[in-house]
Amino acid sequence: MITVICPTYNEEENIEYVLKFFVESPPREKELLIVDGGSTDKTREIVKEWQRKNDNIRLISNPDKYVPFALNLGIKSSNGDPIIRLDAHTRYEKKYFEKIIETFKKTGADIVGGPMNAVGKTDFQKAVAYATSTVFGVGDSKIHQAEYEGESDHVYLGAWHRKLFADIGYFDERLKRNQDDELHYRARSRGKKIYLNPEIKSSYYPRESFKSLIAQYFQYGLYKPIVLKKIKSETKLRHFIPTLYTIYIIGLPISILFLKYSTLLVVYVLFDFYFSFKLKKSFKSKLDCLLIYPAIHLSYGLGFLIGLFKPNR
Repeated sequence: MITVICPTYNEEENIEYVLKFFVESPPREKELLIVDGGSTDKTREIVKEWQRKNDNIRLISNPDKYVPFALNLGIKSSNGDPIIRLDAHTRYEKKYFEKIIETFKKTGADIVGGPMNAVGKTDFQKAVAYATSTVFGVGDSKIHQAEYEGESDHVYLGAWHRKLFADIGYFDERLKRNQDDELHYRARSRGKKIYLNPEIKSSYYPRESFKSLIAQYFQYGLYKPIVLKKIKSETKLRHFIPTLYTIYIIGLPISILFLKYSTLLVVYVLFDFYFSFKLKKSFKSKLDCLLIYPAIHLSYGLGFLIGLFKPNR
């Protein structure tokens, strides 16, 4: 039997899809734990309706609200192996669970998963999906390479053998964001194998506005220093580039005195235009992209700077 865990909070627009996907997808032997952080919409009512017809669906309350608490509650309350995480804002191919099981058997890995395949409905979402899959946007992370197969430092969402948590511990509940990064980095530092298989297919829908996107990447940056302080072996150059760029931008007012100081900004703008206009979508998406790149870089960089001095508690 496999265990499937889905953290939720006010997901009435998406939860029906998760429930339907779970019920209709093989294998038959499985359990679903919806771990809800106190939804005030109809999320819980919808889950309870499905529970009446499916005794392998459980609803668990998460009084601490945030994702790492939800995942730890779900893992400790579950029975299956492997344990597979779902996200309500993601869409999955029907053989998603089967491909995960096949990959575990084929590779002998401790953690498996697929790439983060971002897609969009609106012009803005399509621009975000494109920007966060380019080298200029997010660096050389394998999780954003749709065709890569092999060992990786990270996978999207993830599936884990139950024994992993006995060996290395559970999710770090200090981390509102990046808790999956930290767990996977910690696993690698303890000699565990993480395997990324592009046949484990899903589609993720990014944030729908600049405000929510900036908040998301600020939080990514804010919690990343805690992760890197814990798992120094997984520190990579890509983690620091947005921060260095942010420091550079903060110092731009003095560039009036030093003309050469502004050269890097010119280079950045040229890359911004180049990658934005490579996007084969609407002209509006291209314009959105021009702003998305600096938005995610500066918000992440500023969050990282603050996170460097944020107490670990």
